[in-house]
Amino acid sequence: MNSHDVDYVLYGDDMQFVEIELDPRETVVAEAGAMMMMDNDIAMDTIFGDGSHKSSSGGLWGALGGVAKRVITGESLFMTVFTNEGHKKQKVAFASPYPGKIIPVDLSTVGGKLICQKDAFLCAAKGVSIGIDFRKKMSVGFFGGEGFILQKLEGDGLCFIHAGGTIIRKTLVPGEKLKVDTGCLVAMTRDVNYNIEFVGGVKNTLFGGEGIFFATLTGPGDVWIQSLPFSRLASKVFASAPQSYGKQSDEGSVLGPFGNLFER
Repeated sequence: MNSHDVDYVLYGDDMQFVEIELDPRETVVAEAGAMMMMDNDIAMDTIFGDGSHKSSSGGLWGALGGVAKRVITGESLFMTVFTNEGHKKQKVAFASPYPGKIIPVDLSTVGGKLICQKDAFLCAAKGVSIGIDFRKKMSVGFFGGEGFILQKLEGDGLCFIHAGGTIIRKTLVPGEKLKVDTGCLVAMTRDVNYNIEFVGGVKNTLFGGEGIFFATLTGPGDVWIQSLPFSRLASKVFASAPQSYGKQSDEGSVLGPFGNLFER
C-alpha cells in the first residue's frame, strides 16, 4: 500500500467533522483552512502540490505541476500536511465548510480513482494524488455545471470529500442511466459515463425551474448525489438577504436607520 493507513471517526450530523488518528510518522493532507483541532504532537506544514509520491518524486517540476493543477481547479496554491511526530497515536480533526456530509471513500475499493466536483475534497491520507480530470465533450464543458475540469483523486488510501445536504450513493449496473441536476452530482467512479442532456420542451425550458440541462450518468459504477448544492444554498441566502448595498441593515436596532445618525 502506497498511501498511509489512517483510522477515523465521523462526528455530527448536518455540520460534520472527521477526526483522524495517526500512528507515529503517519501523515494526512488537507485543504488549507480545513483543520479544526489537533493534538500537541501533530506537526503542521504548508506545501506545494498534494504531497503524494507522484508529485514528490518529480522534484521541483512535480511540485510546480501540482500547483498548476490546483490553480486550474480554482483551489488554493497550498495544501497543508499534518504529521504525527510523537511516539504514540495522535489525532487531528477537519471540519466541513458548510452544512452537509463528509463522505469517506477508500480508493482501493473503487478502482483507485474517484472523480468529484472541484470543491469537494477535504482531506486524504498521504499518498493520495489530487489532480484534474478534463471533460472532453464540449456540451459537458459548457453546460455541465462544473465546466471542463473536475477533481481527480487517485491512489489506494482513504480520502474524504464533503457535499451539501443529504448524500445518497447509487450503484449503477452496466447500461443503467440516471438523470440528475447538474449541480447535484458530487462524485463518481472511473467507469461511469458522464454526459449532458437537454431537458426538452418549451414549457420545461422556460418555466420548469430545473435548468435547461440534465447530467446523465450511465453505469457501471457508483455515483454520489447531494440534495443541497452550495450554489443553490448561496443563491437562496443572497435572495433573502436585505439589499442594503453593503451598508448595515440595523435589524436589531429599535431606532432603525435613525441609529446611524449617532454613529461616528
